[in-house]
Amino acid sequence: MGILGDLRSLIGEDLVLDPESLGTRAAGIGRPEKMVAAAMARPKTTEQVSAILRWCNSNGVKVVPYGGNSGLVRGTLSRADDVVLSLELMNRIENIDGAQRSALVQAGVVLQHLNDAVSEHGLIFPLDLGGRGSATVGGNASTNAGGNRVIRFGMMRDMTLGVEAVLADGTIVSSLRPFIKNNTGYDLKHLFIGSEGTLGVITRLMLRLRERPAESNVAFVASDSFAGMVGMLRHMDRALGGTLSAFEVMWNSFYRLVTSPPAIGRPPLSQDYPFYMLIEALGAGTDQFNAALEGALGLELINDAVIAQSQTECTGLWSLRDDMSQLNRHGVHITFDISLPAADMERYTQEVAQELPDLIGDHQLYIFGHLGDGNLHVVVGVSLGVYPEAKAKVEQLVYGKLKAIGGSVSAEHGIGLDKKSWLPISRSEAEIALMRAIKQALDPMATLNPGKIL
Repeated sequence: MGILGDLRSLIGEDLVLDPESLGTRAAGIGRPEKMVAAAMARPKTTEQVSAILRWCNSNGVKVVPYGGNSGLVRGTLSRADDVVLSLELMNRIENIDGAQRSALVQAGVVLQHLNDAVSEHGLIFPLDLGGRGSATVGGNASTNAGGNRVIRFGMMRDMTLGVEAVLADGTIVSSLRPFIKNNTGYDLKHLFIGSEGTLGVITRLMLRLRERPAESNVAFVASDSFAGMVGMLRHMDRALGGTLSAFEVMWNSFYRLVTSPPAIGRPPLSQDYPFYMLIEALGAGTDQFNAALEGALGLELINDAVIAQSQTECTGLWSLRDDMSQLNRHGVHITFDISLPAADMERYTQEVAQELPDLIGDHQLYIFGHLGDGNLHVVVGVSLGVYPEAKAKVEQLVYGKLKAIGGSVSAEHGIGLDKKSWLPISRSEAEIALMRAIKQALDPMATLNPGKIL
């Protein structure tokens, strides 16, 4: 019967889309490629995922897992003879346990929907990122997503108590216990978290929830020096006694971009400072938060500040950080998410900015990110006509300078296809060899997400 017919006989005709039905689906955010595939399978159960993978593995058909399509590194790019495995119909929140503070969910649950649901129980799932309205928790786990609150709650692997995953041959590996402490041999969930669907397809997750804070405070502040930002991070973390949950930074060019028409946002502070910080504390009292900011002004760590007085104002300040659509105003952009020590950030960003004009000519440079966990987003905007040549040059500059300081080419978006050739900058030969050995052991036929990462 062929791929379409066999898959439809396995899980049902209505759960398998033919190639002509995929035209409106893109290969990833900001990607011109439209999805191509022999079929898209949309299972509703783990058992159906198992049947699909078992058939594909036995018949030499490659499988590309597909979540909320919010990735940036072509990690879900498929070919005409691949099967795309979408978990969009596996979107049930199966259980929320308030006493254990855990949630059992299917991989296709959208992050925002999860937080809305647990909020009714007085809880939060702390992961927060710009794609919260489309990103799925399975995709978050497969890329080990970080987002805005890593400084306090860690990355996705720190919020995941257990996973259920299906191996390439259809074997179901289920470890969904709701315990924080379970020291019984190898912690197998970590094989799948961050593996971008190359070792197994995550189908269900046991997630760790936290109490919803009684208070939330947000401020937007400006500094005239990078040293002031670093000092401000340490000062606020100390003064807030562990309640600092987000410390987002923006260089001047990004701040101007998101606070100037046609952007909806308006500048809460003067646009003339070189650096800006968005600071959030979950659980700190308002008096404690205000006193910490006053102390920072007294120490001359910052030059000006505005404190949100309502939830509407909090949302307005966060919307500046989240307004990624403004990056599309000037041609196309080349995007990087990198990690490096705070001590190297100022020199690194200055050198990149100084060398770009001679390297590619006209461009726009925007820098922002999560200073608290060493993650910067570097975005270079160029005209469409010079994009391919400029992209190669900019990658060599950005990643080449990371190598000397031991930085990471991917802080939170994964490797996919886009960063595969740059992986040796951040991983040794021995590490890559071990990765290959694990891939060979779990997926000897290279059925799962072929060509990604390795």
